[in-house]
Amino acid sequence: MIWCFQTVLLFIAHLVLSDWAPAAPPTQNSFFYSDYLNESGNNQLHFIGMKLYVDSAEPSVLSVRGGNATLQCRFWYEPVPSSPREVRVKWSWLPAAGGQETDVIVAFGTRFRSFGDFRGRVQLRQDFPGDAALVLNKLWLNDTGRYRCTVVDGLEDQSTVVHLELQGVVFPYQHPHGRYHLSFLGAQQACKEQDSTVATITQLFQSWKEGMNWCNAGWLADGTVQYPISQSREPCGGARLAPGVRRYDRLHLYPNHYDVFCFSSLLQGRVYYLQSSHKMNLTEAHHACQEDGAEIAKVGQLYSAWKFTGLERCDAGWLADGSVRYPITRPRSNCGPSEPGVRSFGFPPPQHKHGVYCYKLDTERV
Repeated sequence: MIWCFQTVLLFIAHLVLSDWAPAAPPTQNSFFYSDYLNESGNNQLHFIGMKLYVDSAEPSVLSVRGGNATLQCRFWYEPVPSSPREVRVKWSWLPAAGGQETDVIVAFGTRFRSFGDFRGRVQLRQDFPGDAALVLNKLWLNDTGRYRCTVVDGLEDQSTVVHLELQGVVFPYQHPHGRYHLSFLGAQQACKEQDSTVATITQLFQSWKEGMNWCNAGWLADGTVQYPISQSREPCGGARLAPGVRRYDRLHLYPNHYDVFCFSSLLQGRVYYLQSSHKMNLTEAHHACQEDGAEIAKVGQLYSAWKFTGLERCDAGWLADGSVRYPITRPRSNCGPSEPGVRSFGFPPPQHKHGVYCYKLDTERV
């Protein structure tokens, strides 16, 4: 009798609460549950859940400096919901050089906010329901790395990763005083001054696969010191050691000095050899380019022009850092070694007479 009386009280309480209690706010989770009484009067949990999925149709993207890139990201539910879901989309970025992952853009519906150096250069495409692709404009050299697309629905979130890399050229760079004079901070500054950035291990490895062969060790963006060998030989780790990218043990960044591997990509202008009736010293070379409406070219710009536009000239010319170099795409007699590349005469005294390479910005491409 007591058991029957308790059952009746529980039944009445359930009816009262279901009619008079305020409705619980709809959950934003990917899974939904509801309480109900079945025909036998037993209280049960009924699962009516949906699963959130996030994926990218293109897990890696290749572009160039100054260009645009679209990083694919799409989300959907299974089963398909009867009405659109409100979600928050966040893109974050881990630089290729390593470090902390930082926010790029956060969007909720049509509202969004971009962060840091990405402000004004990024947006979500949103061409169709579930489209969360990130559009990057006017790419910088340092935009390479891992981008994470995260979709948040209440307490549930799913993400996918897209890697961005730039086409470009890696080149070794030395201090004007010679071999192994650059600290890690000095290496970063040296590359920046030559319109480039410190290369990543991925970029150096790609250059090695393309045949780069350099026996001097140089800094990379992650603080390691490495060098690419495509032809094994005794002074470069030993003739019996297989070709590859050789690596020094991880070093303290500040007391050690090496060369550096820099990376440059497509230019927003053009490099050219200035036609002149006479050779000139370094000061005169600077003035000559200025009088032609340009500036004296930097090392990274000369390498980029050689790589992307096939700049070919068998005439040595001054560059902004005080070095003298010339680009060769078709090796021939009297123009240096038998491989294509940018030849260097080092850093001659500034009063010596040479030609000059100038760089003129293309304002229509900026």
